[in-house]
Amino acid sequence: MTIVQALTIAGSDNGGGAGIQADLKTFQELGVYGMTVITAIAAQNTTGVQGVYPISYDGIVQQLDSTGVDFQPCAVKTGMLYNAEIIRLVATKWQQYGWTNLVIDPVMVAKGGAPLLQQEAVQALVQELLPHALITTPNIPEAELLTGMSIRNLSEREEAAKQLVQMGTAYALVKGGHDVDSGMVVDVMYDGKTFHYLENLRVVTRHTHGTGCTFSAAITAELAKGSPVLAAVTTARAFIQAAIEDELGFGAGHGPTNHFAYQRRQRGER
Repeated sequence: MTIVQALTIAGSDNGGGAGIQADLKTFQELGVYGMTVITAIAAQNTTGVQGVYPISYDGIVQQLDSTGVDFQPCAVKTGMLYNAEIIRLVATKWQQYGWTNLVIDPVMVAKGGAPLLQQEAVQALVQELLPHALITTPNIPEAELLTGMSIRNLSEREEAAKQLVQMGTAYALVKGGHDVDSGMVVDVMYDGKTFHYLENLRVVTRHTHGTGCTFSAAITAELAKGSPVLAAVTTARAFIQAAIEDELGFGAGHGPTNHFAYQRRQRGER
């Protein structure tokens, strides 16, 4: 049996709900061998982020090179890249090693509101990395920061997706989880020609920490296995929906999602 490889370039979440920990759990559940390049270490729990400690530039260079010379990731995702210097480095190493299937999860703000991307890094993300992306997966606040527009309804989500594709990403997936006025969560994906809509019932729960990381990691895993983009996103949507619905109940604040749930459902377990 051939096991495909996937790489996540992201921050560490000691609570295990987001960042590289969520990515590795998701890769494992979907049958993909996961590798990591750690950009920063976040000290956090379900109540918030207590500190963010970036890895040295040289340390990130060495991690990328160590991966690039000896492994063959079939898909790569980025999460918390922290600053413009790291974003430019990732773009350079992406081209140097000829990696494919780039998934950008533009992690900018933690669930509790703490900033995870320096302001000056937004422009670098748009100009240096986005043009290499197969798919970019912002939530509504992230899409607003990337496009500079206000997003209040579905049509504005569609327009934001169009703008992101014009910026260079092949596919844009603007997630609808922050549209709390609707009983449905509607994610809008645009491929430059056609809109696709992925809908699920909204789950009212405080246990949603790491949903964006997990969703994008599931897309990455499916792309690594050779799935077309729409199929990868559809599977990933089912994965995150199960992870939210079958809550773990950990912590006093925004608890993590259940990375075990999707495969347990596939096996008929609950």
